[in-house]
Amino acid sequence: MATQAPTAQSRSNSTSSTAITEGRTALGVELGSTRIKAVLIGPDHEVLAAGSHSWENQLVERVWTYAEDDVWSGLQGAYAALAADVRERHGVELERVGGLGVSAMMHGYVALDAGGELLVPFRTWRNTSTGEAVDRLSGPLDFNVPHRWSIAHLFQAVLDGEEHLPRLSTATTLAGWVHHRLTGEHVLGVGDASGVFPIDSSTGTYDAARLATTQRLLAEEGFTTPLEQVLPRVASAGEAAGSLTPEGAALLDPSGRLQPGAPVCPPEGDAGTGMVATGSVAPRTGNVSAGTSIFAMVVLEGPLSQVHRELDLVTTPAGDPVAMVHCNNGASELNAWAGLFKEFAAAVGAPADDATVFGALFRASLEGAADGGGMLAYNYLSGEPITELEEGRPLFLRTPGSPFDLATFMRTQIYAAFATLRIGMDVLSAEGVRLDGMFAHGGVFATPGVAQRHLAAAIDSPVSVGDVAAEGGAWGIAVLAAFAAGTGGRAEGQSLAGYLAHRVFDGVELTTVSPQADDVAGFAAYLQRYVAALPVERAAVEHA
Repeated sequence: MATQAPTAQSRSNSTSSTAITEGRTALGVELGSTRIKAVLIGPDHEVLAAGSHSWENQLVERVWTYAEDDVWSGLQGAYAALAADVRERHGVELERVGGLGVSAMMHGYVALDAGGELLVPFRTWRNTSTGEAVDRLSGPLDFNVPHRWSIAHLFQAVLDGEEHLPRLSTATTLAGWVHHRLTGEHVLGVGDASGVFPIDSSTGTYDAARLATTQRLLAEEGFTTPLEQVLPRVASAGEAAGSLTPEGAALLDPSGRLQPGAPVCPPEGDAGTGMVATGSVAPRTGNVSAGTSIFAMVVLEGPLSQVHRELDLVTTPAGDPVAMVHCNNGASELNAWAGLFKEFAAAVGAPADDATVFGALFRASLEGAADGGGMLAYNYLSGEPITELEEGRPLFLRTPGSPFDLATFMRTQIYAAFATLRIGMDVLSAEGVRLDGMFAHGGVFATPGVAQRHLAAAIDSPVSVGDVAAEGGAWGIAVLAAFAAGTGGRAEGQSLAGYLAHRVFDGVELTTVSPQADDVAGFAAYLQRYVAALPVERAAVEHA
């Protein structure tokens, strides 16, 4: 179990290896779209060790999923790499931790029977096959229910008469599923739960009135199991959510070295851990996370005036309301083009690693035409609800007379990653939502000053980056585990926002880029053409 946090003097005299052997650490594991990552942090939230395991989603019978065995083997692979890193860097074995947390891709659908067995393949956030359910729910609930939310998948399964429903005991998320296997508890952090069903921030749990309405709609379709039994209980940051069981410890570490008993914080989605990893949990703060998907999280000061299909209303891990602009398609198409250029470099006898290729391509984009020079790109590998596309087709277009240079081509490709995000951010701006700061994190921001500058132009707002989010959501959930384990913060009566501001991010240096007028005007012109040419993308979906 977690011990009392040491004094500043004892911390300064303690070595990292002592902190590890004494269990004055917190372990965070995040199952992302392309990597499962594990991070171990010490008493001062510094990263002591890390490990990762690569994996890929699969399109199986038109459903985006991950194989069940890959979840557990990937989890074990990431932990084994972490334990090896501990051994190499600190000369000790990792045998216990002071706190543990699990994060994963938000939303989707994990259907479990009473024994905790998976009933159908995990349906990820990338699936947009829930259109009828979304239409049937959003109006009566007076709430934008996104395609990827768990309740949309459950309602669609009912509409489709899926045979697994009579055996359904729990509908949860990937993080909730893994947490259950480690602790035996069916629970979700409120941020992750807000991607399952609408949350009432005043109560910190599912909205009771909307729950009753949904129950009635489900009953009309023949599904009468009470939703209160099907959906996991909700917990806010810092609350108890179980402890690592002997079975859970053996699942995570088949070597048998890891001891059970560590307190486990409420499982969270990657959006929530991204907010923690950037210190963006207070009103008027926000962050953009760019990976396989790209999304912006803006913590609200009050309710919006109306329902917007472009916006998800979710919460921070502490339960405060957040407007989320979620775009299914992020950096994957950029990765594909970089891979092509890497292959070309090797073909002409100048092989280069990924960092070199990305750095060269991204830096070139700074010299490209600010308005895209007549080029257009759509990065849609999957459907994109904001632009009302159920499927995607990546496209690159240019006018016959447009110049065709590398710099503008790359700027166009980076713009494509931010274009759909901008559409949603415009809705927030029209609502009068204001930001004191926007933090950006994700691999596309690794080349200093490039994607950061283009994002500042896209949202016409200063954008900050820093090393604080280098380990991303895995570090964020480790911080939440430390917060919940009693090593300060919650034990001292601090709010999550106060804990992050005073214990985690105090004195952190950030690099901020303000939007340049020419870039802002150029992106606006690009976006105008982008929206006007969307029928071309729709035609490609219909005919290609």
